[in-house]
Amino acid sequence: MAKIVAMVNLKGGVGKTALSVYFADYCALQGLRTLLVDLDPQTNATFSAMGVDEWDKHKDKNGTVADLLGARDHNNADGQRKSFDEVVVRGLLNGFDLVPSHLDLFTIDLDLAGKPNREGRLKKALKDELDNYDIIVCDCPPNLTIPTQNAIAAASHFVVPVSPDFLAAIGIALLKSRISDFCDELDHEIELAGIVLSRVGRPARKRSETIQSIRENFAGEVLDGQLTERVRVAEAAEEARSVFDMGDDAAADEFTVVCSEILDRMEMEI
Repeated sequence: MAKIVAMVNLKGGVGKTALSVYFADYCALQGLRTLLVDLDPQTNATFSAMGVDEWDKHKDKNGTVADLLGARDHNNADGQRKSFDEVVVRGLLNGFDLVPSHLDLFTIDLDLAGKPNREGRLKKALKDELDNYDIIVCDCPPNLTIPTQNAIAAASHFVVPVSPDFLAAIGIALLKSRISDFCDELDHEIELAGIVLSRVGRPARKRSETIQSIRENFAGEVLDGQLTERVRVAEAAEEARSVFDMGDDAAADEFTVVCSEILDRMEMEI
């Protein structure tokens, strides 16, 4: 049965989507049957994996994660929700599957207001697919709204990517506390698989002090490896290519170290 990991942070711009996409890609390279679920309405993970043009064709014909969560039920005259097999896009980059996102997720909290089991819809949609994958990666929006709640409610683990700037760092403890409270209410167990220092090297006031503080305050939870801000990583996303195929050995090595460390902490065998 698949292990499910949610990539979460309350702040945007911390490298969460890049880690989600290339962690899924790394898992596929290791021979793991991998699914990436894009729950962020900005759809950046989707565009990084399949490109805008292909997504545009797919969303109208086959649907997206918004259909699986019931955010687009009002658009279906017959009331029939899209199935997982319709929505999923198979064999992207180095072999992972993708459930693409949609802009409709921006209003999903309103769309599902008063509906039952709002936070359990992803878990229900994936229930029959768990034996078909070894690992499922959820890229979450930078908040704790319905899409993120669905990821956490389904996940066995979560990872917190954080950039070394003050505003991103101060939210770590708050995020961990909110996730703990949410899971207690659901009687759901989830484990922290690591805090990842990401986008290291971009301009940030007191960056080195912030990194040291994060490592000291969350000792044992911060991964040894870290991800540097690199042009090739941004280009890989723009071109819907794998960071492992961009000819930047340093970037590939950093993602390899971080991704393998996450798998170790999740006790995944490769």
